[in-house]
Amino acid sequence: MKQDIHPKYYDNAKVKCACGNQFTVGSTKPELNVEICNNCHPFYTGKEKLIDTAGKVEKFKARRAKAAKTPKTAKKPRVKKSKK
Repeated sequence: MKQDIHPKYYDNAKVKCACGNQFTVGSTKPELNVEICNNCHPFYTGKEKLIDTAGKVEKFKARRAKAAKTPKTAKKPRVKKSKK
């Protein structure tokens, strides 16, 4: 086997969540920053919470509202091309 090809492993890597929770895990990085953990994840807490990091939910709601306002136009019938 080749020597020195694996990254260094940290047994006590610190994990910091956006909710303020901190815990330690084993990782190849000494410190990790995460957006969601088991303290704030809806699956574990039982509370429904939208997690929107890039404004995707607002963009979706805006598109839906815009589509509801504009009336649908009638489609033109397709014209078949004649063979020559």
